[in-house]
Amino acid sequence: MKKINVPKPTGEYAVGTFTYTVKDDRKEVAYQSDMRSVTARVYYPVLKESVKGLPKAAAMSENMQKGFKSAFKVAPDFKKDPQANHSECYTDAPKISGEKFPLVMFNHGMLSYREGNSFLCIDIASHGYVVISVGHSYEGICTEFDDGSYVFYDKMISKKMYEPMLGGVITMFKLMKAKGSDEELAQKFDEAQRKYCKFMMGRLPEWIKDNEAALEYAKKNLNDMIDFEKGIGASGHSMGGDTAYALCARNDDFVCGINLDGGLFGDYSNDVQTKPFMQISCKDNENVVNRVYIRHSKPVYKALFRDMKHIGFADAKHMIPMKSMVGKLDPDLLHENLCRLHLEFFDSYLKGLKSEPKFKNSDVVTMSVYEPDM
Repeated sequence: MKKINVPKPTGEYAVGTFTYTVKDDRKEVAYQSDMRSVTARVYYPVLKESVKGLPKAAAMSENMQKGFKSAFKVAPDFKKDPQANHSECYTDAPKISGEKFPLVMFNHGMLSYREGNSFLCIDIASHGYVVISVGHSYEGICTEFDDGSYVFYDKMISKKMYEPMLGGVITMFKLMKAKGSDEELAQKFDEAQRKYCKFMMGRLPEWIKDNEAALEYAKKNLNDMIDFEKGIGASGHSMGGDTAYALCARNDDFVCGINLDGGLFGDYSNDVQTKPFMQISCKDNENVVNRVYIRHSKPVYKALFRDMKHIGFADAKHMIPMKSMVGKLDPDLLHENLCRLHLEFFDSYLKGLKSEPKFKNSDVVTMSVYEPDM
């Protein structure tokens, strides 16, 4: 396993962190559990002078490392270098008294984990946002609760993603190469998911409820640090990006959102996107997100990264050495541009610092804008 180069947050603040667990009264519908428990990690701005002498939070617990290795067959070896197992944030660092910051809710991907995009979440928080990263029990490689209990992922998930597997994989591969308008490609994806991806479609409503449970807790318990007046931003990777899209389309609390390379699994036949949205993709997955570009009443932005693979849009980009899995793009370049896009977007549509974001093409990412079509 290669040595991890942990990115330093670039904002004016240091970052504190803590976790909370919501014991929801919702019955688990897909797994062998009585009730659905939701766990979340909070990243929040703190004064840099307030963290002097404080230890940094651990990057990955032993259970997380086990889950990571089980899912990806490789994992960071912190036994050889325990000092490397740190995150650029501080557990329970003192909050800034009297200060409130806008909220971004983040969702990891299927078979990722609550801290799976910690590098991005920490950098966003360092620029004056509270970021709540929501965990999804049994669908994260390991989900840890505040009472000390934990669950690993359901190993049957990979078999449930496409049923039957062979037909689903072949159909999705053909879709990656398909030609047509956004409307035509969105219809092809919808036909494919309804035939092969009933499990994935059925999980979207549960992930939405996970966010609503985590948000309800935040409204009751964290209103001393979160400014809810301007609404909430959403972001997420893979299935978490799909969830961000659904939250913006269906929940009035959310005012803008970003999807990191997530296929639009779910029934969106009655949805219109009424919030500013950004789709970040790699070339492989351009044709599974076309739904984002149609039926919207606010601007939609497209950011297409070169030399990227799906898994690379998470911290795994810095941890997994196989470029066939995470893409050839340099990890630091990916991180720098990913953070830049998020901040430009949220500074405009959540903080209201600008009337609209100003995006520029580069040799790393190509930008497009889809004006409202409704």
